[in-house]
Amino acid sequence: MSGHSKACCTVPPAPEPDYKPQGDYTKLNGLKTYVTGPKDADKAILVLYDIFGFKNQILQGADLLAWSDKDSTYQVFMPDFFQESGPADIAWYPPDTDEKQAKLGEWFGNAAPPKHLPKVASIIEDAEKENSNIKSWGMIGYCWGGKMVSLISGKEGTKFKAGVQTSPALVDVSEAPKVKIPMCVLPSKEEPKDDWNKYNEGLTVPKHFEWFDTVPHGFMSARCDVNDPEHKKQYERGYKIAVDFFNKHL
Repeated sequence: MSGHSKACCTVPPAPEPDYKPQGDYTKLNGLKTYVTGPKDADKAILVLYDIFGFKNQILQGADLLAWSDKDSTYQVFMPDFFQESGPADIAWYPPDTDEKQAKLGEWFGNAAPPKHLPKVASIIEDAEKENSNIKSWGMIGYCWGGKMVSLISGKEGTKFKAGVQTSPALVDVSEAPKVKIPMCVLPSKEEPKDDWNKYNEGLTVPKHFEWFDTVPHGFMSARCDVNDPEHKKQYERGYKIAVDFFNKHL
């Protein structure tokens, strides 16, 4: 598949670290949703997770987005888009048998972004019912979620004011000129360089584009090994860049 990181389809997630999430769960558009940050915040971030769902690395990331900057706090919402099918099963990795490949292929078919994009409007609507103070939205997507961010940011009249893609999957260079909001893109060493450099060149909005060449695909989510000093360092740096970008544009 053009633009797809091979690692996304072949490398399992890292072991989950010990972490106690600071948020709790609610239902938005019928989907279990992790919520963190001040309940009366006037700025919010939608998190579009990677294919492994609610792993501790990404839950901690949501908490970092919500609380890491004392001067600007956000309420953060991470819906379980794969509630019906479940996230990708670690047991399928590596997909070294026909059976594993078949199961993974079927799962990716059900995870196609166009099937899930229609859920976003109702998620936002329900979030604003829970917190009527929200006036400004950003979004961050990891791997599969990065593709969602790219597609959402190209829609006319989008409610989002800024987007972040990290270790994004399924790059399509033709989407870049359609992006209508400030965009931050943080690819890892395992994303296709030529395609993502062309995507960057095609962006016509305020942007931040930076390669993370020392860490693998998923370095800010499920494939981050927090016991590896370089992984941990770049994980934290990636979140600082994301928070700074939201602070500037929301």
